[in-house]
Amino acid sequence: MNPNIIFDDHAAALHRIRALKIDTPGTDFLMRRAADDLAERVAAVDRRFPRAVSLFSATDHAARVLLACGKCDSVDRIEAVDHLPGNHQVGAIASPDCLPLAYGTVNLAVSLLSMHHFNDLPGFLAQVVRSLQPDGLFLAALPAAGTLSELRESLLAAESEIDNAASPRILPFADVRQLGSLLQRARFALPVADVDTVTVRYDTMFDLIGDLRAMAATNILVERSRKPPGRNMFARAAQIYADRFSDADGRIRATFSIAWLSGWCPHDSQQKPARRGSATASLTDILGGKR
Repeated sequence: MNPNIIFDDHAAALHRIRALKIDTPGTDFLMRRAADDLAERVAAVDRRFPRAVSLFSATDHAARVLLACGKCDSVDRIEAVDHLPGNHQVGAIASPDCLPLAYGTVNLAVSLLSMHHFNDLPGFLAQVVRSLQPDGLFLAALPAAGTLSELRESLLAAESEIDNAASPRILPFADVRQLGSLLQRARFALPVADVDTVTVRYDTMFDLIGDLRAMAATNILVERSRKPPGRNMFARAAQIYADRFSDADGRIRATFSIAWLSGWCPHDSQQKPARRGSATASLTDILGGKR
């Protein structure tokens, strides 16, 4: 098995199709929030984007934002699975490992809540920056470190207690500083990474898991256990969750940390850091001669 393959792409596709069949109203709350944030971020940029593309955003929320912003002449969607809503806007079905975008042909690329399960995220980002025209913009949102920390702790504690072992059940999420470093590594100019933390409350852990299934946000780790856990393990996990992470009214908390990334394709017009050694005043002079 390739040690660099962390996520099972086939399982991810099956989970997405299952989620579409579940189609529980309201479970797209994270995507709707991300789409609203995307609209605000695009509105804050004072320019037009002749060609925009939504990359593996799973739903048409991102594409609808770009169509409605009045700044994009055309909007395409690229998705990993063709069993998705809003298929009239899908421009291509592809893999994140091989973007069907020619060099320097896109002005704005966006991706919502999917990049956290790409096996080669650095390679994907490198493809994105190559596809952008000079001074083109990339905006993305993805779950980051801290997401589902309560569920992770509760499942780990319960399985360790009952089976004296534990298998990975919650995806690993990158720290926002790591994500910022990946933007720099991919040679984006003016990279920025920030975090929006959302706390959602549920009656029980099982209600949270139901929402995660409807979001296609369940376990796709290659190293996941194929053995179904016993009911007593989940029952114990729910008890631990309630004991450790409930409010005074008995409802439990679930944390979602959404990292927002932005970066530009390099262009001569962009602001650049001052050349090393070009300062005209010393720190000693600024501080009034104090050492």
